Amino acid sequence: MKVQNITNIEKFFKVIDSCEGKVELVTGEGDRLNLKSKLSQYVSMANIFSDGTIDELELIAYEPADIDKLVNFMVNG
Repeated sequence: MKVQNITNIEKFFKVIDSCEGKVELVTGEGDRLNLKSKLSQYVSMANIFSDGTIDELELIAYEPADIDKLVNFMVNG
C-alpha cells in the first residue's frame, strides 16, 4: 500500500508499533526494511524526509488488522 503526506511522524510510528504483524517499508531499490525495528525506523526516516513531512511511502503489512490500522491513520490522522 502507498501512504502519502504523513505529517505526524510520532503518531505514524505509534501506529506501526501497535501492529501485531510485520510492517515493511519498500525502498526505491526494492529492499524491504522492517519498520517495527527502531533502528530501521531511524535510519529509513532520516533518509526519506528532511522537512518533517513524508510525501509518499510504500508499505507492506501482512495482517488484515494492521492494514486497517494504517488505513485508519491515513484517513483520520
